[in-house]
Amino acid sequence: MTNETTKLIKLGKNIQNARKIKNLSQNELAEILNISREHLAKLETAKRRISLKLLFTLCDVLKITEQELFDFSN
Repeated sequence: MTNETTKLIKLGKNIQNARKIKNLSQNELAEILNISREHLAKLETAKRRISLKLLFTLCDVLKITEQELFDFSN
């Protein structure tokens, strides 16, 4: 597994954890972000890369910083 893949997996887990902390289902968050649930599921499982625009919107919606999202220390 490459370092890039490992980081994408950790990013996906951080997205999922932040969503769960806000008590949002994938459907609910996807609707807010104006993407499909399938798209969100692929982001959370590192099967799809996130665009910067979506990343910034996601952070705003979840009320977290980009630094928090990219904290891979766990």
